[in-house]
Order: sequence, then structure tokens, then C-alpha cells
Amino acid sequence: MSRHDIRKPMDVLLAEANAEGSGTLVRRLGAVSPIALGIGAIIGAGLFSLTGVVAGQHAGPAVVLSFVISAIGCAFAGLCYAEFASIIPIAGSAYTYSFATMGRVWAWIIGWDLVLEYAVGAAMVSISWSQYLNKLLAMHGMHIPDYLMAGPFEGDGSICRL
Repeated sequence: MSRHDIRKPMDVLLAEANAEGSGTLVRRLGAVSPIALGIGAIIGAGLFSLTGVVAGQHAGPAVVLSFVISAIGCAFAGLCYAEFASIIPIAGSAYTYSFATMGRVWAWIIGWDLVLEYAVGAAMVSISWSQYLNKLLAMHGMHIPDYLMAGPFEGDGSICRL
């Protein structure tokens, strides 16, 4: 086994989770904080940004069915995380779980996938909220050019228009 395939043993993970002092993270989040973070991401990214667009342009009356399908997918993702948390009972994310089960290389890939996921989600929310801001400013006679608020693949297809 090469050094890149090394998995982190459970006793090391538990020791790191219980470590205190300099260079360790302080636990300050309770049960309400991650729930609020999840609800905020759902509301910011999906509910206010895309529901009307999807209902009006794609789903029509079947938008209820699309919500049911989405809820089923979210339930399966939640069950996967619940199983991970029961197998590896420490605070962590997909990175920690993959490090313990699949090794360093897969954990690195999954960690960067998480960074990409949050970056794309934040970009989508910022684009949609900037369009809301422009509509609010338009009610007061101000206007921000569309090329400053559009996503990189919206409009005429050019990515950078300075």
C-alpha cells in the first residue's frame, strides 16, 4: 500500500476530535446552527432564486412533483450522512468520512468537490440576488448594467466584458 492510499484509523480520528489546546478548533456550534445554515442555503439558493423560474418556464403545474422528487433525493442524502455519522461518530463532513474509509487521495478530491459545490452555490445566489437588487434600484430610477450582474454564460455568451 502506498502512502497515498493511507486511511486514517478510527483511534487517530477520535484522538484528534477530543484534542484541546493550541492549534485545535473550538466547538461552538450547537444543533440549531447547522440546521439554520442548511435552511439558509435552501432558501437562498432554491426557494427565492429558482422556484418561479422553474415553475414558469419548465415545470408548470408539475412543480409540486419536482419538489417531491427533490425531497426524496434530499432524504437519501440525509440518510447517507446519518449512516456516515453512525459509523464514524465524530464531527466531520464528507472529507472526514472519506479519509477514514477510502484514504487520503479520495478525501482530497471530495474536499475540493465540497469547495466547488459551495462556490457554485454562492455564485448562483449572488447572481439572483443582484438581479433582485437591480429591480429594486430600477423602481427608484437607477440601473446597473446587465453585464455586471449576469452569470458568466448568460447574455451574449462572452465571459468577461470590461
